[in-house]
Amino acid sequence: MKPNSKKKIISNLAPFILGVATSFSLPPYNFLIINFIIFPFLILLIIENIQESKFTVFKIGWFYGFGYFLSSLYWITNALTFEEIFKPLIPIALIVIPLFLGLFYGFGILIFSFFKLEKNLFTILLFSLIFSVIEFVRGFILGGFPWNLIVFSWTEYINSLQILSLIGTYSFNLISITIFSLPLIIFSKHSFRFKFILIFFTIFILLLNHIYGSLVIKKNNENFHELDYKIKIVSPKIEISRYFEYDNEKEIIEELIELSNPTNFENTIFIFPEGALAGVNFNKLKSFKKLFLNNFSSNHIIIMGINTEKNSHTYNSMVVLDNELNLLNKYNKIKLVPFGEFLPLENILKKLGLRKISFGYESFSKGKDRKLLSIESNKFSFIPLICYEIIYSGNINKEANRASFIINISEDGWFGNSIGPHQHFAHGVFRSIEEGKNVIRSTNNGISAFIDVNGRVISHLESTQRGVIEITKYKKFNETLFSKFGNKIFFCIIIIYIGMIFFVKRREHK
Repeated sequence: MKPNSKKKIISNLAPFILGVATSFSLPPYNFLIINFIIFPFLILLIIENIQESKFTVFKIGWFYGFGYFLSSLYWITNALTFEEIFKPLIPIALIVIPLFLGLFYGFGILIFSFFKLEKNLFTILLFSLIFSVIEFVRGFILGGFPWNLIVFSWTEYINSLQILSLIGTYSFNLISITIFSLPLIIFSKHSFRFKFILIFFTIFILLLNHIYGSLVIKKNNENFHELDYKIKIVSPKIEISRYFEYDNEKEIIEELIELSNPTNFENTIFIFPEGALAGVNFNKLKSFKKLFLNNFSSNHIIIMGINTEKNSHTYNSMVVLDNELNLLNKYNKIKLVPFGEFLPLENILKKLGLRKISFGYESFSKGKDRKLLSIESNKFSFIPLICYEIIYSGNINKEANRASFIINISEDGWFGNSIGPHQHFAHGVFRSIEEGKNVIRSTNNGISAFIDVNGRVISHLESTQRGVIEITKYKKFNETLFSKFGNKIFFCIIIIYIGMIFFVKRREHK
């Protein structure tokens, strides 16, 4: 084999392998240590090919992203297995989605290649800045998909994650990429003394952050408050296949009631997940009023996911109901899943026989805003997040500081028995720390849990478990720096990084 051909194969295959390997740092694997090897080698690969064509450099980033997303998002195709009409799309979705998301890394590394790159601190800082900005753009452009940011490698390290309350996910993502890339300094021309000081300083910062997190958690452990009512998170595990059956609504409602086990004299809030009654809209639910009246009392409140209709529009909603099914409050989902909840370019694609995947086939309409929902009788207020709305950092609610709870209802059955539910669950941990809120997560087929303000999982049910989680006490909410300023902090840190890059470049030039 010719040397050029061999080099070409390596430059194409190596980034793909590095991308696949990086995915194992994410939940549920959480092999964080991998990143300290992957990122230095990725930068070395870019430097080695910097003299090649710009398309060659672009491909390094593109193929890295392709491998990363192919390995970590393969479960998306499971949603296409429930009906024959969608099965031919599985190979397309499996390949096209990772190829598209990989483009972000391709363009990021292409921009990176326009600078003079060497094995030094300047290169590390520049790479981290560009890579993290690209991840931020990915989280917002075309509706945004901030799934599997590199920072989620820290999910199992709760002490280290407490910094999220100060700087947020995107800022910690930037710092994390820098830390993961720092072993590159071993290959640099810097003096041994400089390398030692830099590595020692990095270890010191990581240790300091860990200690800070430990102290924050210890302090908040003294901040528990008793509820004068009970909250029950209901996780029924109703199979997705039952969504396509008809006239089984009464049977499913009876299952929910049996699992909830309501006691008349207990003041209780029941939280049912999204999708438990996929084939029932709110108007049809009222036909089962007698069933609810016979099992729930005036001491009970029900929060659930259900479809609602208004002026010929259908919404994916979270509703607050009393035992007579009177509507006390409602939130219409504002972040809809493309193809799952609405069909982009619907007028065109419907003619090709396409439709949305979830029950009903007609696209949902988008809600106007996310308001704080409250239950006056219990003086209980919360921020409603339906399904993947919880993945958006810094985009919760302007009134968020008035509540101590986030309620996230979801249907993760579309993910199948895969790594998807674990990745989705990790976002709940990150949001709780960022916003300083207790997260109540009720899923039909997924991980249901009660997560405190420090991201600690107090109680949980695995995606294979059917059951109920009872909440009788919680940690009181304290406003965090991030909940106050949001992603403005990320832009401030970007400015700091730009200053550091100029300073390091000047020193290295001298």
